[in-house]
Amino acid sequence: MGKVSMRKRVMAVSMTAVMAASMLAGCGGSSTASNVSVKQESTPAASADVTESSASAGSTASSSDASASGSTTDGGYVVEKDANGNPIDLGGMEIIVRDWWSPEEEAEPANEYEEARQEYHEWLEKTYNFKLKSQAISDWGSAPQDFVDYVTAGDDGNNYVFTLRNDPALTAAMKSGLCFDLATLDCLDFSTPQFQKNRTHEMYTYGDHVYGCASGDPEPRGGMFFNKRLLEEAGIDPESIYDMQKEGTWTWDAWKGIMDKVQRDVDNDGVIDIYGTTQNNGNLVNECVWSNGGSYIGKDADGKFVYRLEDPETVEGLQFALDCLNNYSATYGEDAQWDAYKEGYLNGKAVFLPDDAYNGTPGNMLQDMKDDFGFVCFPKGPKAKDYVNCWSNNPIVIPGCYDKDKAWKLAFAWRVWNSDVPGYENYEGWKSNYYSGMRDTRSVDETLEILRTHGMIDYSGVVPNVSVGSDFVWSVAPGADLTSLIEGIRDTWKTYIDDANKG
Repeated sequence: MGKVSMRKRVMAVSMTAVMAASMLAGCGGSSTASNVSVKQESTPAASADVTESSASAGSTASSSDASASGSTTDGGYVVEKDANGNPIDLGGMEIIVRDWWSPEEEAEPANEYEEARQEYHEWLEKTYNFKLKSQAISDWGSAPQDFVDYVTAGDDGNNYVFTLRNDPALTAAMKSGLCFDLATLDCLDFSTPQFQKNRTHEMYTYGDHVYGCASGDPEPRGGMFFNKRLLEEAGIDPESIYDMQKEGTWTWDAWKGIMDKVQRDVDNDGVIDIYGTTQNNGNLVNECVWSNGGSYIGKDADGKFVYRLEDPETVEGLQFALDCLNNYSATYGEDAQWDAYKEGYLNGKAVFLPDDAYNGTPGNMLQDMKDDFGFVCFPKGPKAKDYVNCWSNNPIVIPGCYDKDKAWKLAFAWRVWNSDVPGYENYEGWKSNYYSGMRDTRSVDETLEILRTHGMIDYSGVVPNVSVGSDFVWSVAPGADLTSLIEGIRDTWKTYIDDANKG
């Protein structure tokens, strides 16, 4: 579809949708929103000849003190303006969003939505006078430390927005003032759906300071893969698991009942050939905790970190995880590598695999699995009200070595770039990659829909010095003494939490 026809489609959006989008995109932090006057001026929605407006060369550039004092619509697009009534002008800055996966060349649009997104991005760049691209500069392992090294060296003239991940280097950087405080930028309003959908900013909030955030829908993460062939051989209809999930009866007890049936010695040699489950043990332990309403570290109503390792929901989840590890989990021998479970699952050694949904997409773990598989939420524990997904999206951060004017411009550009494309606010293009990898549609249409909307946050990854894996979770293994493990880390974690709450 060409640009003219796409322009007509966008312009056909109802003015109700346009007004809703303008309120979402309107600049102004929660502390200043009441002082922002948003003026709605619409262009005729039926006209296909509206000329795109852009920031005039002589307009005053946005500064750290600027806020959108008004907005208009340009052919269905919302134009945000500065205090002087001009479209916000970013001064021609060239912005790079650093990550570890973006290709060198952006792919050509493959469908109508991607064409509309490309056109919208071109309009944004022209209207607000900037350029933006994503670029893989670091790798997954080096990204947090690369950020620290960059900020420590000082502003080198580049305009970087960093995409990072949970890591001790990142949490230490936040506490050390290396991340710009996003709460001071009135072009970011964390009460809007763009941020509330994923709540990532809550993970990176310390007191009144916000150091990281993400945009849009959260990634569907932890759930349960199951081998359909092995279930059928044990006399269990694979669809029944989806049905239980739909009916709300997919519980720990239901899962254990199925594992009791499928785990067996096939050749009667006294050795189990098919196990109930196999996994990265840390994934199983975490999912057991979260699926019961538990957590390692939470936050209270005042925004303070709270020790939750000994909450009844958490302890019950840990005990259930130990039960599964002791009685249903595949074994691989003392010399096996930590990831032996991957090959084991692909070869039919176990029926269930607790893991992240992305493993069912092209290029990942289960792509070449011969047996058909399904994917459901992790079964819910007795203390849980519903199925749950522990949301953990990669945050973006702005270097603390930048001045406020530069940080404001970067934040504004990143926000509008990642806002909904007008006319596609409810577009479900995210499903296509899952459809191409998963072996059935119920895994996408039912399971992933739940995981995208039923979320919780565990804050253990953003409390400086806490490393849940090496501190605790990796020691929850077959034969472990749970009481001793908890007693061994209790005081240390409480100290770390107290220190975090002082900042």
